[in-house]
Amino acid sequence: MTTADTATRAMPAEWAPHQRTWMAFPTPNPTFGEDGGPDLARARRAWAAVANTVAAHEPVTVLVNPPDARAARELLDARVELAEVRIDDAWLRDSGPTFAVEGGSPVAVDWRFNGWGAQSWARWEDDAQVARAVAGLTGTPVSSSDLTQEGGAFHVDGRGTVLLTETVQLDPSRNPGWTRERVEAEVHRQLGTSTAIWLPRGLTADYGEFGTRGHVDIVAAFTSSGRVVVHTQPDPGHPDHEVSREVLDVLRSATDARGERLDVLELLAPETAEVDSELVDFSYVNHYAANSVVVACAFDDPRDAAARAVLERAYPGRTVVAVDARDVFAFGGGIHCITQQQPA
Repeated sequence: MTTADTATRAMPAEWAPHQRTWMAFPTPNPTFGEDGGPDLARARRAWAAVANTVAAHEPVTVLVNPPDARAARELLDARVELAEVRIDDAWLRDSGPTFAVEGGSPVAVDWRFNGWGAQSWARWEDDAQVARAVAGLTGTPVSSSDLTQEGGAFHVDGRGTVLLTETVQLDPSRNPGWTRERVEAEVHRQLGTSTAIWLPRGLTADYGEFGTRGHVDIVAAFTSSGRVVVHTQPDPGHPDHEVSREVLDVLRSATDARGERLDVLELLAPETAEVDSELVDFSYVNHYAANSVVVACAFDDPRDAAARAVLERAYPGRTVVAVDARDVFAFGGGIHCITQQQPA
């Protein structure tokens, strides 16, 4: 963890007022299937359920490949706007812009995007242009970055502190030769943060074939109560038991940009550890804080209700609405991964 001078730019916390939420509509590709079969259909229903939930609380725009516009319109609430933009995949937290504010005006940060570290299955020719496309739709100036990373790879508290993960920003398939110091300098320059807290790694299943190799947004997240919620695996036989212990140790010993200790709130992992005999990284940490609401992941799991209660404590005064996220996680991410906020 290091501290730098505070920049004039700032990325508002996710729970600050939003002008809009941005998402993308699943399109035929290696993630959802090339043939437009049942996997794509269930992904589209899952994404639409999230978009329709958020649209009850704030404006939502969904990017859609032109050939998919009719299918999108059939599933999405009439309040949801569509924008025809060429996309490769539908994880807009990662490929879309990061919105910050500088001098009272918005700016769209365009990180380099290379398919989560040039994954063999990924396509990113169009997704690498998505941040600029969204910036154009909003009339927002672009701030280009040389750092390769995704929006799910960091989390800010809106007060100068940012969470990062060593296996993402320092991934040689993303940023070969970059040091911690160089990463931090660029992150602080783009987000206006001043203190970086590095987590050692992400959840175990996130290092599988379709994983991100350590995104922070299924591990830990700042909340409006001033706390940081942390994915906690209580089962000592689960590989994430040691991961969550390490993360808890780091966060409990860390100080934020104001020099204060973090208030750490444990968020127990779902009991479901495997689906079809494969390890999964189901996580309640991967929620989305929209205007007046927290859209939470549900897994038809015995711990769903307890997780909802924890999130209600973490976001006092907000309604927590749970959406079944199993068919989002089935394709490699969660509710936070498919949403991106545009601050008011």
